[in-house]
Amino acid sequence: MAKRSAKKPAVSSTQTEHGSATLRRVSIDTYNSLVRDPGDAEFIGDRASETGFFAIFDRLRRTERTGRDAFGPRRGPDTDKTLVDHALAGGDPDAAHLVHLAVEEYAQGFADVIAFYLAQPAWQGVERIVIGGGFPDEEFGALAIRRTERILKRRRVQVEFHLLTQDADEGGLVGWVHAVPTPVTRGFDAFLAVDIGGTHVRCGIVEHGLRRAADGAKARVIDRMQWRHGSDNPSRDELVLRIAGMLNGLAAEARTIGVRLAPCVGIACPGRVEPDGSVPQGTQNLPGDWAPPFLLPRELEARLDAIDGQPPQVLMHNDAVIQGLGELHLMHDVARWAVLTIGTGLGNAVYTNR
Repeated sequence: MAKRSAKKPAVSSTQTEHGSATLRRVSIDTYNSLVRDPGDAEFIGDRASETGFFAIFDRLRRTERTGRDAFGPRRGPDTDKTLVDHALAGGDPDAAHLVHLAVEEYAQGFADVIAFYLAQPAWQGVERIVIGGGFPDEEFGALAIRRTERILKRRRVQVEFHLLTQDADEGGLVGWVHAVPTPVTRGFDAFLAVDIGGTHVRCGIVEHGLRRAADGAKARVIDRMQWRHGSDNPSRDELVLRIAGMLNGLAAEARTIGVRLAPCVGIACPGRVEPDGSVPQGTQNLPGDWAPPFLLPRELEARLDAIDGQPPQVLMHNDAVIQGLGELHLMHDVARWAVLTIGTGLGNAVYTNR
């Protein structure tokens, strides 16, 4: 446990703005790029999302079916993932064949998406892409990523893949170690972080560990709570109240176990985060209307208990940006790198090391 300091450093809201592009160790060149497919009305990244994979899978189930459906009726996203993985592990041969067809079609499309991004001016010089999100954790997702990498090599596209080393449920929390204000990492042991996705909310106590490793390699989640809001269909206000409740509970736990918690909360969410904390685009998969004048930081700050005698400061950034930052300590050998997070949508960001 880190040694306590008698002085309580203040965490000023002027030190870091929401969605900041310039951090201590890295610059964020672009993120949440929403590029439309030249031949279609959809965004090109939608092809490479987990939703996009299951759209392919469901279409093939209909068009390739010659008898009974080896997978049975749709039960829900988590059940379907389990069935697809079981098919690859030696289940019904027809089912395994269908999964391989879906993986191949998805991989071809994902390779197209990556090649398209790499051709954009903001992506010029990207040497490595961190592949994150929950998709690579599934057997069929990992297979699709390996297949995509082989397709790109065959096409002689010069880019390296790096699979997320953090637990997918924690990557959107740990990355905040590089985005919180400096007093948070100097005067306290840990801080609170939240990752809001299209189906889940994850809240955790993040121990920054910078006294042991200045590059963030020792950052870890001490404990976390998770809520599958996609199953409960909450309103926006219910989402805010539930997140506040989880954060207040984790703050109480930190006091109980003797962790000196900073009065700061990092929130990662989809979309483009403006300096005032508004998210005008990219939140279509989240509950309710997030368009301005709604400000999640303001709503949460009004509901959070004081931490270390101070009202907590809430900072927001894009979820793909934060997940990528969790891998920063492994990116020292490249100048420019990117992240693609595969979940309900396809998150993206490009970084330049400082």
